[in-house]
Parts: sequence; C-alpha cells; structure tokens
Amino acid sequence: MSETRHFSSRRIVAIVGRPNVGKSALFNRIVGRRVAIVHEERGVTRDRLMSQAAWGGELFVLVDTGGIGSMDNAAPSDEIEAGVERQVDLAIQEAAVIIFVVDGQAGLVPLDEEVARRLRRTGRRVLVAVNKCDAAAQDERSGDFEELGFPLFPVSALHGRGLEPLMAEALRCLPSETCGEASNSLRVAIVGRPNVGKSSLVNRLLGTERVIVSSVPGTTRDSVEASLIIGDGSEARRYLLIDTAGAKGRGRKVSAVEVFGRMRMEASIRTSNVALLMIDAVQGPGEVDKKLASLIIEQNKGCVVAVNKWDLAKGADEDEYRDAVWRVMPFLSFCPLVFVSAMTGLNIERIVEALDQVAAQTRATLPTGLLNRVLGDAQQSVHAPADHARRLKIFYAVQTGIEPVRLRLYVNDVDLLTSNYKGYLVRKLRERFGLEGAPVVVEVKPRSRAVLNRVRTRDGITHDATNHGAELNT
Repeated sequence: MSETRHFSSRRIVAIVGRPNVGKSALFNRIVGRRVAIVHEERGVTRDRLMSQAAWGGELFVLVDTGGIGSMDNAAPSDEIEAGVERQVDLAIQEAAVIIFVVDGQAGLVPLDEEVARRLRRTGRRVLVAVNKCDAAAQDERSGDFEELGFPLFPVSALHGRGLEPLMAEALRCLPSETCGEASNSLRVAIVGRPNVGKSSLVNRLLGTERVIVSSVPGTTRDSVEASLIIGDGSEARRYLLIDTAGAKGRGRKVSAVEVFGRMRMEASIRTSNVALLMIDAVQGPGEVDKKLASLIIEQNKGCVVAVNKWDLAKGADEDEYRDAVWRVMPFLSFCPLVFVSAMTGLNIERIVEALDQVAAQTRATLPTGLLNRVLGDAQQSVHAPADHARRLKIFYAVQTGIEPVRLRLYVNDVDLLTSNYKGYLVRKLRERFGLEGAPVVVEVKPRSRAVLNRVRTRDGITHDATNHGAELNT
C-alpha cells in the first residue's frame, strides 16, 4: 500500500481536555448531530472521532478525543489508557487549532493545569472553552481559568450558548485551503465481533495508529471515521473507513455505552456504500456473524467478507474454508470473500480491490433489452409458479435505480411470484451481469396498458410515474 495517503487537510480543529468536561457534547453541538456517544461513564471516548463540519459557510474537520487523565507524565495504568494518550497526541499534532475544554462548574483543577502545560509545548493555537456556563450570570466562572494563559470563551455545550465567538476565532486561525474531499469518498462500514481485528485493519490500511488496538474486548466503543486516499490528482480514490464497535451475541450482558455503540454501528451500515464484514479465521463464522450479515442484507448494502487472522489458520484450505462460510451464511454467497491478515498485511490490497469492485457493481446499469432476454430465457428453463389454472407471466422488466440495483417486473399477478422463484431469477441475472457483492431489489407490479405507456427508459435506468406495488428484496 505504498501509494496510500492520509486525509491531508490542515483545516483540523481538535477538542481536548480531561475526562467528563463535556468534550463530546461540544463536538456534537458543533457538528450539528450526535456523532460521539455522550455518557456520564468515564472514558467513553477512546479513539479520535473525526467528522466533517461546517460553520458560517466554512468547512473543516473536527476531532473529538479521549480524556487526558495522567499527571506529571505518569505511566498509563493499562494498554487502553496508553492508547487513548497516543490518540490525543496524534490529534494535537494534526490540528491547526485546539479547543481546550474545561468545566466551569468544577473550576480550575490540577489536571487542567497539566493539560495546559502539555498544550503550551505544542506551539498550536489554543482556545479555552469554559463549559457549563449555561447563563450569562455564570460567565464570570471563566475568570478562574485566566492563569492558564489562553483566550477564554464561556460556553454551554448543552444549550449551544457562546459558540459563535469561539468558532469565529477558531476559523480565523485555520489555513485557507478547502476541505471537501470526504464528500466524494466511498463510505465503508467495517463490522464484526469484538477483537476480530477491525481496528487493526484500519490502522494497516492507513499505515498509522488511527484507532486503538487492544486485546481487551470492546476497546472500540463508538464508530470511528478515518479518511483514506489512494493515488493522486484526478485519479485519486477516496474512502471513508468507519470502524465500528464489536457486536455481541444474545445473553451477553451489555452496558448502556455498548448499546449506544451498537446503535452507531447499525447507523454506520445504513449510511455506508459498502459494508466490510470481518470474520475471525480461527473462530470461524458464528451466530453473531450471521446476524451482522443479515443486517447488511436488510439494509441493501454492498458487502465484502474478510476472513482475518488467516496467518493463524495453519494448514487451512481456502476453498474448503470458503465453502464452510457459505454453508453458515448461504444468503451472502454472492459476495466476494478475501483471506487477510491485518497483523502481517497479507492480501490487504485485495480488500481495497474488492471494495472498489462491489461499489461499481452496486451502481451497475442493466440494458433493458438484455435484461428482458435474460429473464425470458430463465422462464423458458424453469417454468414460473402457477396457482390452479393461472401461471405467472413476466411481461416486461426495467431497471429503476442503483445503490442498490433496483428492478421492476410487470406481471399478470403479483401474488404468483414466490420468493423461491424470485431468488432463481436474481441468480440468473447474477450469472449474466455479475453483480458480485451487490444487492438486487425486485419490485413487482401488475401490468396495465396505461402503466406500460408511462414507462420511459434512459441509459438503461427506467423512470415510472406510478408508485404502487410490492417490493421484494434479495
């Protein structure tokens, strides 16, 4: 992956501070939506959360970080705390402006002074957001923090108060370059069980420690976005990698934070272009993997399956393993499966190739004439279902959309198209058109001359003014 580059914009604003001062609440308020999990539990935010943000018509990248909790360069208490500290340091290094959040209700505490000392050494522009000043009468609380030596801005992340002057100064300090790359990126949701290697894969693709990797289950608690650019100029390919919290099975006790993480994971799938389902090669596919695969299918998302830790599956045969995976998840067998090792870098390039291939397939356009010939041949090979004396007849088929590929069949009776026969038709379409990893949505409508007269096709995509009918998914 020597041609890989990172998201290069310097229009980056990082939010830092000790734990539980309202960093994530401020992050969400500035972004304008709930991206970071906000909870009273200490240490909820661990990785750097990055999001495109717009304020006053200007675009920039906003970064939320975990709480700085060590004094006097004390050694971290465990590997997760050490990872949080590294993530904070990396965020500070990348940022042009730092918003240092403090708690106006608690006042100045020794750990705030420790954070300030660390920030002074960076040479970055630092603005202090004195949070929890919910009314003008409470603005005087900011005076407690004058000795930190940075500009003070009383704010309330809860109510959105005082943000205008803070953001005006932050934007004034940013470089003038634009920051619109992520809008054209392929959104990839990376999902799987805890400790399957999602974060390791993201770091391997990026070539840096973008997210914390730990042997402790549940290290990643939120959906963490990271931008990846491969190539240069007009030929550059852009990806937004979304590392999600690990999904647990039934019967496992979960905390409120883990519930929020699950919700964010599901939201990440919904907003993605392609989902990357990771399976542990040593453990093999299980019930949780099946449920995640079903979720991807239900959302009609393109999918790539990555069997990680293949370097540890000594003596395993790829063909036999692939067959075993499809026996557990036969409904996902139309997707590409790649054997990789995030630890050693084995076949990492093939993951990117598979993502590109699936993304292209979800946008495929099927020529109307050829589409109808394929379906006609399929009906000749296997007779359509019948109910007493009446047999299903497909008069005409058109494509109505992409991402996912959407087809509309005009038939004599919508109730005669069984799920088995619909699945058979889709398999025939895959044999002819490929569509590897791409879901196909089939809608059936009764034929009428008035309906068919309204059908108009352009470049293989059909536009129809009607809006009635039943939708079937495969």
